[in-house]
Amino acid sequence: MLPPLHLDPQAGEPLYRQLYRQLRELIVAGVLQRGERIPPTRELAGLLGVNRATVAAAYELLEQEGLIRGHVGRGSFVAGGPPAGGGLDWEKRLGPSGMETRSWGAGARISFVSARPEDALLPVEEFRQSCAEVLDSGEAARLLQLGSPYGYGPLREWLLGQARAEGAAKAGDDVVVTSGCQQALDLLERVMVRPGEAVVVEDPVYPGLRDVFVRGGARVIGIPVGRGGIDLAALARTLEREPVAAVAVTPNFQNPTGETMDLESRRELLRLALRAGAAVIENDIYGALRYSGEDLPPLKRLDEAGLVILVRSFSKLAMPGLRVGWVVAPRAVARRLAECKQTADLHSDHLSQAVLLRFAASGRLEAHRRRLLEAGRVRLASVLEACAKHLPPGSQHTRPEGGANLWVRLPEPLDAERLLVRAEEAGVSYLPGRLFAVQRPETGGLRLTFAGLAPERIEEGMEILGRIFRAEWRKQRASLEAGLAPAIV
Repeated sequence: MLPPLHLDPQAGEPLYRQLYRQLRELIVAGVLQRGERIPPTRELAGLLGVNRATVAAAYELLEQEGLIRGHVGRGSFVAGGPPAGGGLDWEKRLGPSGMETRSWGAGARISFVSARPEDALLPVEEFRQSCAEVLDSGEAARLLQLGSPYGYGPLREWLLGQARAEGAAKAGDDVVVTSGCQQALDLLERVMVRPGEAVVVEDPVYPGLRDVFVRGGARVIGIPVGRGGIDLAALARTLEREPVAAVAVTPNFQNPTGETMDLESRRELLRLALRAGAAVIENDIYGALRYSGEDLPPLKRLDEAGLVILVRSFSKLAMPGLRVGWVVAPRAVARRLAECKQTADLHSDHLSQAVLLRFAASGRLEAHRRRLLEAGRVRLASVLEACAKHLPPGSQHTRPEGGANLWVRLPEPLDAERLLVRAEEAGVSYLPGRLFAVQRPETGGLRLTFAGLAPERIEEGMEILGRIFRAEWRKQRASLEAGLAPAIV
């Protein structure tokens, strides 16, 4: 029998997180025994007076932790908790992770969640041809052996040559190939930041960037992002107030807002970092995906003092699943990154790197990029038009010139995460602002990713979201005009 559960709609914590936490505590404490059946989502939702999607989201988190297991036709059963026979209690030993592992938008018919291209845009045939050319080159056996932790030599040379031609690599720089941008950020945290040191990031920010520094024990300071990127006045105050090990920024089409720093702001950021003696980590994952406006030089190109470490990736430009990124950094930093990478995974897959080099050097990458730019241009125009047409009065949204994301701020007192439950019921998903917050959660904030949706799907999804948001806005407005306390359930 399930003990009483108490959910508070007025609490700052989302209902599904409250339910997940309470059920987790019952399982870990042994109140709910291993093998015990828990109520179906519909039944528990009825008992608690909440939406079924709320219970389903809580169950998903529990299942990802291995605490419950669902069986088709039989229901969900407790799978974790204290071991029988006095064995090691792994839940107690590991403790809470503090990280978010929910598969957001996994079942949505129209998903504004994942910043990846539409499947139809992936260059499968061109990639197959590049694979065949590499495998037929006589180099295949060597590529399948162990290699350098720095990465596949010819790809590193090509990347370094490209960076030098752009002015984004100096005489003393080197390249380290990583398993995507995410591993690059993780290695930089390990090499550059000691536990307790301060790291400045944008707020809101891509959670994967924030979390590598939090997990490493850094003191993460969020600086607000406004029109034109990071708030330089707030950054200056922070750098004057305390020592900072590194400033991590995404100057081009920032994730999640889509904002871009102008040229003078880039120069000012470098001046501030130089004066403070702080390194700068430039996350340039979206820089090659500009749909309108003029290209701006990367911070690495403007840097005359050797402060900037440039992180890039093929993930948004070619194939996300290949997980090939790279770092352009001073040789001393590159050497430490390679040492750290060797202890982590020896090296990233050299066969994928060789195929990507062939894909790029043959001209296929640039041809594919042009197709992505045309598709992205159309999709961005579609989502901007749909936002203007469907969002409720008082809403605000960014107007990026490239990348994959834009940021929406719903009018107060609308709560984007609570409204997500209704949206997912209607088959549409997005990411609520809480996931991107550092110190300043935006209750009405949400990220829309448009890169993976055809224009007609964007319009359909935004029409559904607009209908849900406007209905709640009218309800809240009527309550306020009647002098009643607003409530979202």
